[in-house]
Amino acid sequence: MKTAVQAAGLFATYDIPDYFCELLNRGDSPPPDLKRVRDRLARFDLAELRRRAAAVEAQFYRLGITFTVYSDREAIDRVLPFDVIPRVLTATEWDHIERGVQQRVRAINLFLHDIYHDRHILNDGVVPRDLVLGNANYCQAMVGLDVPGGVYVHINGTDLVRDRDGRFLVLEDNARTPSGVSYVLEDRQMMLRLMPDLARGLNIRPVDEYGHRLHRALAEVAPAGVDNPQVVLLSPGIYNAAYFEHVFLAREMGIPLVEGRDLMVEDGRVYMRTVAGPRPVHSIYRRLNDDFLDPLVFNPDSMLGVPGLVDAYRRGNVTLANAIGTGVADDKAVYAYMPRIIRYYLDEEPILTNVETHICAEREGLEYTLANIERLVVKPVGESGGYGLLIGPHATQAELDEFRALLRANPANYISQPVISLSVSPTLCPAGVEARHVDLRPFAVTGRDTWVLPGGLSRVALRKGSLVVNSSQGGGSKDTWVLAS
Repeated sequence: MKTAVQAAGLFATYDIPDYFCELLNRGDSPPPDLKRVRDRLARFDLAELRRRAAAVEAQFYRLGITFTVYSDREAIDRVLPFDVIPRVLTATEWDHIERGVQQRVRAINLFLHDIYHDRHILNDGVVPRDLVLGNANYCQAMVGLDVPGGVYVHINGTDLVRDRDGRFLVLEDNARTPSGVSYVLEDRQMMLRLMPDLARGLNIRPVDEYGHRLHRALAEVAPAGVDNPQVVLLSPGIYNAAYFEHVFLAREMGIPLVEGRDLMVEDGRVYMRTVAGPRPVHSIYRRLNDDFLDPLVFNPDSMLGVPGLVDAYRRGNVTLANAIGTGVADDKAVYAYMPRIIRYYLDEEPILTNVETHICAEREGLEYTLANIERLVVKPVGESGGYGLLIGPHATQAELDEFRALLRANPANYISQPVISLSVSPTLCPAGVEARHVDLRPFAVTGRDTWVLPGGLSRVALRKGSLVVNSSQGGGSKDTWVLAS
């Protein structure tokens, strides 16, 4: 799929494979601002681009912008690789994404309220009862609990990909503790500082209000009757892979960063320990999983949570964001039913389409997956970060046979999807500027309404031919520019 516009300069040797390219094959009449970005980039010297890329990496090291990989004994803390060639979205494309994400968040919140209350969608047979009530993430402590404003998912990350025709497809939902937004904000600051000549004069939508929007939403869903709610960010601590992001977001919101030992519960209310004595806490942006939140309800060996927190939550004296039990909504098997969930609660057609998904817990889905495994991506429903999956076309015969055995032994643990020809974006690589696959994670913040951060996290698979964009699997990030109309 070659661009109609002759590539030149920096892109003179850029070989656009048979994929949708985010920058260089937008048709014969690309939007003027998009063409301006492309033309400016084309005038860059490769050596100069490398110099700026090295400056970015050095800045990230100095600022401590890292993530943690526990499986690598030689390099625990890593700087997320950053590509200085931005990914650009037009105003029309962003409008489609924004409306689709907002629709999806509305449906997810309605679904979660229903399954923890009257269970109409289960009684009507739209979603299998066992898939929800037997789900490992379904939380009995949430049954019958009314959360402020009906908001269960206050922060949501929707992973999107584009197919060969440039259509946006939802790959998965992240409704528990989605991470990566700190890279979005830091990437933008770095681009404006080190690539100002590329951005000059372009009407790029800003991202710097995320902290304000998030704090406002968390204050809006605080328990009723509190005039000036105290919001805190609850972190597992410095050994968590996303600890940099916890520090960053607490600073952006201007709120305390706390660990479980900094909080206590008395008479069903949550307090923060301070040098001036206990201080009431009303909203908690928690960045640890359900299992570790409260040792009295979940894992009794957890040293990370707060004893009595769930009791305070059930009494309505504190708000947790995201709510407990939201993992049901981003389960990879439940994901397959999201189009039906949207139609059921909203009486609307999905704006953003799912990737075709086969549920191996169902006989038809299992038989199809076993018969076509060499052409499919097979994913365990409970894993994240790109672990435990099989990419059929890239697998050996031994790996295919191993996964067939896993499927037969535990079919409910797997789904399968066709291999999508993910869109590519020009990326600075050791051999020059080359095409690499990308995805996009827009972040939605919900209080009284839902606001979507313009752009989101564009992750790029830096290994040639790889479809895995996760940072823990060798992926990097790009700044995502949304061009205002």
